[in-house]
Amino acid sequence: METESPSPTAAPPLNGRVVRLYFKCRAELPIGSYLRVTGCTLWAPGSSSQDPTDAHQIAKEEASQGFPVRDPDEEAAVDSNALEGVGGFDEEATGMPTTSSMYTSSVELVTTPEEYPIWRTRRPVVVVLHKQAKQIQHHYYRYLVVTPGATTETGALTMAELAAAEEDDDGDGIMDAGGAIVSTSEENMGSTRVMMWEDPFQSLQKSKGSGVSLDTTKSFITNDKLGVTKNTIINLPYRTVDIDVSTGTPILEEDARDVRVDTWNNRDDISFRPYLIRDAMNVENRKKTLHRRAASGQYSVTDVNMDDGTPSAGMDGSGSGPTSGGTTPVPPAPTRIFFVCFHLPVVVVQNQDTKEWRASWSESLMAKTEGSKVLSTYQGHWVGTVTTHPPITSEEDKAKVRAILAQMDCTPIFLDPAVRQAHYYGFCKQVLWPAMHNIDLLDLSASGLVGLSSHEASDWDQSRLDEWWTAYQDVNSNFANVVTSLIKPSDIVWIHDYHLSLLPMMMQAIELSKFNRTVARKVFFLHIPFPTSQIFRELECGEAILEGMLHADVVGFHAFDHARHFLNAAKRILGLNYESLVGGLIGVNFHGKTVLVTMSNVSIEPKQVDAALMLPSVQAGYSELQQKHKGRILICGVDIGQQLSGISLKLLAFERLLQDYPNWQSRVVMVQRVLLPNSRKADEAFTVRELHAVVKRIQDKFGQSVIDYQECSGSSYPMGQRLALWKASDVFISTPVREGLNHWPMEYIYTNKEPDVPGVVIASEFSAVCSILNGALRVNPYDIQMTITTIDKALSMELQERAGRRYRDIDFVSKSQSDKWVYNVLRDLKDAVSRSSTSSEGASSGATPIGGTTPMRRIGKSELVDTTAGFLARESIIAFPHLKIQNLKASYDVTTRRVIVLDFNGTIVLKEPPGKYLKREILGTSGNKPPPQVVDALACLCQDPRNTVFVVSGDSSENVINALGHIPRLGLAVSNGAKFSPPAQFGEPRHWKTFDLGVDWDAVKRVALPVLSKYTARSNGSFVKLTSFSIGWSYYSCDPEWGSLQASHLVLELESELRAFDVRFVTLKGIVEVVPRKLNKGLIVKKLLRDTGVQHPEGIDFILCFGDDISDEKMFTSVFSYIAEMGDEKNAKPSPPVLNEDGSVDTPMELSNECVVRNPLYSYTVAVGRKASHASTYVNDAQEVANALVLLAKGEVPSGGVAVWGAANSPDLFT
Repeated sequence: METESPSPTAAPPLNGRVVRLYFKCRAELPIGSYLRVTGCTLWAPGSSSQDPTDAHQIAKEEASQGFPVRDPDEEAAVDSNALEGVGGFDEEATGMPTTSSMYTSSVELVTTPEEYPIWRTRRPVVVVLHKQAKQIQHHYYRYLVVTPGATTETGALTMAELAAAEEDDDGDGIMDAGGAIVSTSEENMGSTRVMMWEDPFQSLQKSKGSGVSLDTTKSFITNDKLGVTKNTIINLPYRTVDIDVSTGTPILEEDARDVRVDTWNNRDDISFRPYLIRDAMNVENRKKTLHRRAASGQYSVTDVNMDDGTPSAGMDGSGSGPTSGGTTPVPPAPTRIFFVCFHLPVVVVQNQDTKEWRASWSESLMAKTEGSKVLSTYQGHWVGTVTTHPPITSEEDKAKVRAILAQMDCTPIFLDPAVRQAHYYGFCKQVLWPAMHNIDLLDLSASGLVGLSSHEASDWDQSRLDEWWTAYQDVNSNFANVVTSLIKPSDIVWIHDYHLSLLPMMMQAIELSKFNRTVARKVFFLHIPFPTSQIFRELECGEAILEGMLHADVVGFHAFDHARHFLNAAKRILGLNYESLVGGLIGVNFHGKTVLVTMSNVSIEPKQVDAALMLPSVQAGYSELQQKHKGRILICGVDIGQQLSGISLKLLAFERLLQDYPNWQSRVVMVQRVLLPNSRKADEAFTVRELHAVVKRIQDKFGQSVIDYQECSGSSYPMGQRLALWKASDVFISTPVREGLNHWPMEYIYTNKEPDVPGVVIASEFSAVCSILNGALRVNPYDIQMTITTIDKALSMELQERAGRRYRDIDFVSKSQSDKWVYNVLRDLKDAVSRSSTSSEGASSGATPIGGTTPMRRIGKSELVDTTAGFLARESIIAFPHLKIQNLKASYDVTTRRVIVLDFNGTIVLKEPPGKYLKREILGTSGNKPPPQVVDALACLCQDPRNTVFVVSGDSSENVINALGHIPRLGLAVSNGAKFSPPAQFGEPRHWKTFDLGVDWDAVKRVALPVLSKYTARSNGSFVKLTSFSIGWSYYSCDPEWGSLQASHLVLELESELRAFDVRFVTLKGIVEVVPRKLNKGLIVKKLLRDTGVQHPEGIDFILCFGDDISDEKMFTSVFSYIAEMGDEKNAKPSPPVLNEDGSVDTPMELSNECVVRNPLYSYTVAVGRKASHASTYVNDAQEVANALVLLAKGEVPSGGVAVWGAANSPDLFT
């Protein structure tokens, strides 16, 4: 390997400096095979969902969100300009890459008959320095062999074989040696499969089922099956060259001079030494870890899978096994789980005589249960508010309550009474509760569910909404401060219910400021229904609540209906897509991570019910009810006294039953208990008045004995009285019109288990329990006749059918206690964290329409000595740093020939904040003009004769000219670079030129427009957008689901109709575009750089390129491609012909090899948003782009940054 010598005096700074590395390798290859070396960043295959240096894979991933890839070969050809990087992959749950994503870009090596078997790179691999002075930057690379035109007869697997291997459950599908599951591409070459990798340390031999020895002369693909797994391929050895950052040269051994010659598959090559050192450290550390854990009792050394060094562990990573050395193991510290709920599941009372406080666990689902298996594995802790009897009035009493609750692993939170009132009784009960239960705010504001006419009182008070929302935020903030003060890394925080929906988001904000990363794994579980998106959209704070919930790793519901509404709201309100994942999971892509949405049900605690059934009070209550209603069949119900409980509908059906079936009048009794929690006072008052009227009417008609009606204060009926009622009743009926999970029907079934006579459950189809109990009779409470018939069926049901219905449900009811539920949710959490830990390495806010940036996951020291793929993934993250604009300014100041290329929308024209509608999210911009400060900065930069400044846009020329056409010496390119105007002096008219891309665009329009008009007519809100070199069908203002559906069919039809034309389809979110196949923004960037190099033979020494979306990736690749071709311009692929305004062919500038390669040369390719990108660095948002341009032009940035919509700048902006 060799590099160009630097100039005698290297000028600071060092960040952003380009190093051009050449490689040489001695390799004797079969005839027809060629050697290649991987590009600028050795991305670990299989370690991430996307590769930040692979524009092809990024484009395919984006397009596949809405449309299928029709032709793999055609799709691969799109990346013909790719130069650097190794492909990242869309992993399944096993963490293994898919076939289509095993993709790597590479640089060719060439040889001559005189030089053979020495191969050398004709063009260099381009590396951008990101380390500080006096540091060493490591460049990792691999050699690979391709055989153009090779088929599966050479040993490559067919697509069917690859698919079968991917579907292998254990992720260890067998593949051919070298695994032709990886393809490679480079400029001018297209895509071809990798036929061979180096394997000097016999990694393939170590894989499962391999009995074939691979020596240094046999690393080619053969027809022999060698048991190679995908995991083996991604962990093959790598080579290293160290670069001295201060000089920008590789550090070579003395006898190598300016060149190091590697030898194919030679384990003794010095470039393999860092790999061997790291691998040895890995083995040693793994042994120490295993023995340490074995000594602590987590598992024995014999439990370890020696193939990969991982323990055979349970769901939580722990295990059991014999200890070594006969010593008594020290139990490891268990993982802590914080159960966070608004109401602590405790009962706290004060003895009025002694004034001492006492506490005990309540019946709540979240309460600690005796003998809990979860708490034998995890350390539980509860956080929430506490309601005491009597209320606490002094700090002394608060201290006493804290002390007794600390003994129960509880942390109480004491809220200001006014804040609690506004939060719980205001926002939660008057806003969220009805909204979550699908109550339209129009109905709510008119009657509040309590009044038949407008003059009656209502709970709803629009004027207090701001006060309630502020209180809701304050309470969630209070909880966030308390919980984050308790947590440590790797803790689990389980947040319960709608009272605390902002808590995951607020916790993350505090974690980032405190730990500079998220440290706790979070679950948010909603125990009530989630409304339709149409209802939820009415909430002013709906977006904030959705975002708050989505900051958890897992969002859980009790019913699929509730989850479906949540997913639909996330799509229609936030524009987030969801996908089906391996294992039957559903994932929402939010802020660069996959949030799992899960459905999980829980039953009662059988041991608790069994113990209560033994109480004398239960038997006494049962006997009392039997005696009181002797000779009658009991129909029971216990409900909250509010309209949503549907009690009045139940009583109306019972009244009609007695009327239509007179034989039941003397044989049945309705035992109805109504609970009044006093949380919705007006609603409860109205409901009680209504019930009193119905009960009185029934008793007047049919006698006092047909109904036993009582009201009870509180939100729960005492367990002893409840069980007595269940035992005495033959039928349980519940008819809510909206309801979350109600355990009382399950408790009723369990109470009447064998050998007791089975009861019958009648459940509303609007309740969550209806989807759980298979033996229940389902009713629509609004269908009175249906309910009457169902009650009659239940009363008349034969014993055999009753027993059969009980049998369907008793197994779930008796074996699905909270322990099992918790384990199920924790398993989903493990899947979520595992998926996010792999995908977050390349993830970004740019993957979603939500603004902001989620910091990438930090990889700990333990992962430094893990797998090769994990190590390379970590190094790739380090190689993609945040742009420090002060360093950019320093490089700008020491250079003399600069080229600055800027994208338009989303880069210098700031996009609007995300809204509820797709059209605002996709194409909405701030008036299609940059901020005034940016316009001034561009004008100032253009005035410097040492600068060439170009703005490249996908927009029409009218919009770009209107925004920037008045700036002298500013070059403009529109329609993704197809049409461009070179810089014009002040007062000179602009002259436009176009690339001749070999497409008869008028003919394309004649074919495409009739098809587009058909889809436009049937898709309200869509329209056709014509530019000089593209035809777009925009559906961003359509209904998102209908628009996406129509777009997918449109692409299929256009593909068929336009097959004869050399065009391709750009299928980004919200728009389908037909463009010439050869068109991309890289064309204009490459031409601009080449022309500038010809016009200024002294050479370019500063290149700056900003871009924010997929189309800008080609600009980044073209920058690196130009740097690689510098000094070898004669052999470069020429740009397409250019046409003048009059249609004549423009005379191209003649390229020569006399262009000077400046040293130092600075290159800044900058992605807007941290995401998978071909760029070498990133900024968080377009506001930082504005700050950078102002700094370059003016020398300083206004205090607080360039003011755009009053938004605050990123905290790391000026660091």
